[in-house]
Amino acid sequence: MLSLLYRGRLASCNYDCPYCPFAKRKDDRATLKQDAAELARFVDWLRGQPEGRFNLLFTPWGEALTRRHYRDAIITLSHWPQVARVAVQTNLSNSPQWLAAANPDRVSLWCSFHPEETPRAGFLQRVQQLQALGVRHSIGMVGIRRFFGEMAALRQQLPPGTYLWINAYHDEGRRYYSAAELAWLGQIDPWFALNHQAPPSLGAPCVTGERVLSVDGNGDIRRCHFVPAVLGNLYQPALANPLQTRACPNRRCDCYIGHAHRPDLPFQQAFGLGTLGRIPEVFHWQAPADWQPAPPAPPSPSSRVIRLVAY
Repeated sequence: MLSLLYRGRLASCNYDCPYCPFAKRKDDRATLKQDAAELARFVDWLRGQPEGRFNLLFTPWGEALTRRHYRDAIITLSHWPQVARVAVQTNLSNSPQWLAAANPDRVSLWCSFHPEETPRAGFLQRVQQLQALGVRHSIGMVGIRRFFGEMAALRQQLPPGTYLWINAYHDEGRRYYSAAELAWLGQIDPWFALNHQAPPSLGAPCVTGERVLSVDGNGDIRRCHFVPAVLGNLYQPALANPLQTRACPNRRCDCYIGHAHRPDLPFQQAFGLGTLGRIPEVFHWQAPADWQPAPPAPPSPSSRVIRLVAY
């Protein structure tokens, strides 16, 4: 089975998250029209492929599910025998009731909760709709300190079988978290440590370029989103560079979309067919005996002992 990560030219988003460089960006009508045409070409290409061959992830820079052409494409693809699973990244701002027309066995949503953009109660209502529709999903947040209270509350209100992933916040450096905070975040997301500090990637084995490919709106193929070299074009009769195992050329790969495909890390085994939707094969969260709604506060500068040494 070949996994395709499709990222078209869509970059507009209806949210204004300060930690996202694409917040509140608006694509003009011409861009949206071209994005829809390129997506239609991609879907049409899949129609002519062998059955059961593809696992798909739509991973746009913007929010896809506010756009009808993405919703229609997901519904269509979920019913085709060529597609084993189709996943999409979304902020879940759009009602998921449109998924009633999809095949729930083949659709999964990788959902992110942004507490400064939408109330938790409303977000949880949409999660409940996904559950009623039988659509697989995972939920996630950015691990910023001011979100810790919402993070704990969300974890306690989600069903135990729903995985809540945490993306490490690196904008203020890799020493942003205290040891107590790292331990607390690891109680919520058992794979958080690998997101916060993934092992060095240079030379590491990776199945991107062999069993996983990134495709853009033009059909250009790269091994993944983070390696710019073009291997060929999806709509040409042959690849310029054949599919084969390639070691990672980057020093570090912090993003789940990238390091999830390293066979030396646990994701392939733990997530299986749910890897593209960031959904573990088996998951059950249970609050540890010492669970607290927030980690211990880091020491304030005024509480630190300062030693002056004379030379």
